[in-house]
Amino acid sequence: MQEIIRLLEEKRAQARAGGGQRRIDAQHGKGKLTARERLELLLDEGSFEEWDMFVEHRCSDFGMQENKTPGDGVVTGYGTINGRLVFVFSQDFTVFGGSLSEAHAEKICKIMDQAMKVGAPVIGLNDSGGARIQEGVASLGGYAEVFQRNVMASGVIPQVSMIMGPCAGGAVYSPAMTDFIFMVKDSSYMFVTGPDVVKTVTHEQVTAEELGGAITHTGKSGVADLAFDDDVQAIAQLRRFMDFMPSSNREDPPQRPTDDPSDRAEYSLDTLIPDNPNMPYDMKELITKVADEQDFFEVQPEYAKNIITGFARFEGRTVGIVANQPMVLAGCLDIDSSRKAARFVRYCDCFNIPVVTFVDVPGFMPGTTQEYGGIIKHGAKLLYAYAEATVPKVTVITRKAYGGAYDVMASKHLRGDVNYAWPTAEIAVMGPKGAVEIIFRGDLGNEEKIAERTEEYRQKFANPFVAGSRGYIDDVIMPHNTRKRICRSLAMLRDKQLENPWRKHGNIPL
Repeated sequence: MQEIIRLLEEKRAQARAGGGQRRIDAQHGKGKLTARERLELLLDEGSFEEWDMFVEHRCSDFGMQENKTPGDGVVTGYGTINGRLVFVFSQDFTVFGGSLSEAHAEKICKIMDQAMKVGAPVIGLNDSGGARIQEGVASLGGYAEVFQRNVMASGVIPQVSMIMGPCAGGAVYSPAMTDFIFMVKDSSYMFVTGPDVVKTVTHEQVTAEELGGAITHTGKSGVADLAFDDDVQAIAQLRRFMDFMPSSNREDPPQRPTDDPSDRAEYSLDTLIPDNPNMPYDMKELITKVADEQDFFEVQPEYAKNIITGFARFEGRTVGIVANQPMVLAGCLDIDSSRKAARFVRYCDCFNIPVVTFVDVPGFMPGTTQEYGGIIKHGAKLLYAYAEATVPKVTVITRKAYGGAYDVMASKHLRGDVNYAWPTAEIAVMGPKGAVEIIFRGDLGNEEKIAERTEEYRQKFANPFVAGSRGYIDDVIMPHNTRKRICRSLAMLRDKQLENPWRKHGNIPL
C-alpha cells in the first residue's frame, strides 16, 4: 500500500511539473503562463477537480515509448467561475509542444461529453503545436473526435476558445466551431497553413503574426472576437464574460443584483441625435447609458465596426445587443456586418438570451464589390437569423430605417415583439432626396421644385407616424425613457413562448 501511495504521489508530481523547469522557464520567458497557472487564475480558488492526470500516450514509434509524461500535454477537469460550474481543458506547451495525441484528444472529449450531460459550458485554453506527428493518423482521428463533439455541443452548451499560443493546421477548426474565440496579442496565432508553406506555394513573404495573429483575426478576418494584451488580462476578461452566459440551452440567462433603477431616465439622450440627418453620432453612448450600471461587453469591436454586438444587462438579466453604428459607413449594412450580426443573433437565440436592437440604418451598402461578394446572400443571413429567433425581441429605431434594411433589423414583420421609435425616426423606402429624384424625375433641374417636393416627402414619410398608423411601431417614445420602456418590455416578455414549425433544421443561406 505504501508503495502504491509513493508511486501515486510521484506521478502526480510528474504531471504537475509538465515538461520540466527548463521548459516552464521558456514559457515564462515568452510572457506566457503555464497550463496550470492559467487554470488557477481562471477558476475560483480551490474549485478545480482534475481528471485523467495519469493518462499517457500509447505511441511506441520513433522512441516515444521511452518518452511519456503523465497528463500527456493537456490538463482537463471542471471547476467554478464565480460559483458557476464550467468544464475546462488547458493545453500544456511544455509537454510535446502541447501537440494532440489520441490520448490527449480522448481527455478533451471526455470532459465535453460530461459537460453536455450536466449542462455546463466548456472553455478551451489552446496552446498547441498541432497534431502529434509521431502518431500519424491516430492524432488526426483524435481531432475529428473533438470536432464531432464541437458540433454536437453547438447550441446545447456555450463553448469558448481562448487561443494563448500557436493553433495551426487542422487544430484551428475546433475553435472555429465554438461560439467565441479570444486571443492574446503577440503570443497567439491561428492559421491553416503557416508562413513557410505560404511562401512556397504563393511566394508571399508574411510573418506568423501578420498571417494569423490576434490583430489580424479580430480586425481583418473576423475569426476571433477579442484580443487581449497578455494572459492575465485575457483570463480576467474571460471570467467577466462568463458571468453573462447561461450554463446551457435548458437555462435562462443568469441574473445578478443591481442597484440601477429600471425606471432611470437619461435626459442626455434627448440631444443625442444631431439636427442634421447626415451627421453621425456614437451609438455606443446610447447602449452604455441605458444598460445596467453602464456595463457593456462588446464582442468583435474591431471587425465590421458599422454594426455593434455585445452583452449588457437590464434589471440584472443578460441581454444581447445589436446596433447600427452611424459613426462607420453611416451605419450601412454590408457583407461583414450582416454575417457578424447574424451569428450573434443566432447565438442569443440558442441560449434564451433576449435581443435588443437599436436601429439607424440607411440601407445596404451599394457597389460592385458588395454585389460580387454576395451581399444578397449574406444580407439574407441576418434576415434569416432575426426571423428564426424565438427569444424576446425589442427594437428601438432612433433615426433612419430605410428600405430592405428596415425589414432586416428586427422589424415587426420578422416577429419583433415590441418595436419602439424615437420622435427622430425616419421609416421609409429611402431617404427623401433619393425618393423625390425617382418619383418626380421630370422636375430634375428645377431646384426650387425639387426642394419643395423633398420637404413634402419628408413631412409625409420621414417620421415614425406612417409606420405607427399601421401598427408596425408599438409606440413613439422619448429618448430619455428608453431604458424604462426596454425594461418593462423585457419583463413582460419574460415568459414568452413561441415555437417554430418542426423540422430537422432550416437551410440558412450560408
